[in-house]
Amino acid sequence: MTLTNRTKVVSNKQMTFVESLYLPAIFAGMWITIKHVFRKKITIKYPEQKREIADIYRGQHILKRDEQGRERCTACGLCALACPAEAITMIAAERIAGEEKLYREEKYAKVYEINMLRCIYCGLCESACPKEAIFLTQKIVDAEYTREAFIYGKDKLVEPIDMDKRIDVSKRQTDKVLKFKQLKHERHNI
Repeated sequence: MTLTNRTKVVSNKQMTFVESLYLPAIFAGMWITIKHVFRKKITIKYPEQKREIADIYRGQHILKRDEQGRERCTACGLCALACPAEAITMIAAERIAGEEKLYREEKYAKVYEINMLRCIYCGLCESACPKEAIFLTQKIVDAEYTREAFIYGKDKLVEPIDMDKRIDVSKRQTDKVLKFKQLKHERHNI
């Protein structure tokens, strides 16, 4: 009694003498190897050679500063909440008197860490940020030897104060976002 209509007949065909020597299989494998020797190499020698990266490539994260050099992040936690890999952790703190030139709002991220081994580079953190504080850049994350070195804190994430060393992320912003910024009643990012 068969349970399905998908039956397969198995043959127990005996190998010929030539097949039992495995010479045709050996020659077929060698022919494939010889064909690959004369093909163009697709390997690049990084870091001496660098391949072109698309404008929308998602690489290492950066915490942006505003025009006055203050950190944009207000420690709202939306980026950590939006992260599907739970790679972002932060501890919020209140700004004290005299730190107005360092932090944009009264609340700031005292500790901001991203576990780059967990990160899946989906870009949801930059989509969730209402202050345009976090962006993914075109920089490839450096190779390290220990797991602890892949936990990036504010020392590696916050962009420099010097205007000449800032990273341009305008290519990451879509037309929809740029149109939204032009609305006068939606001025929360300024």
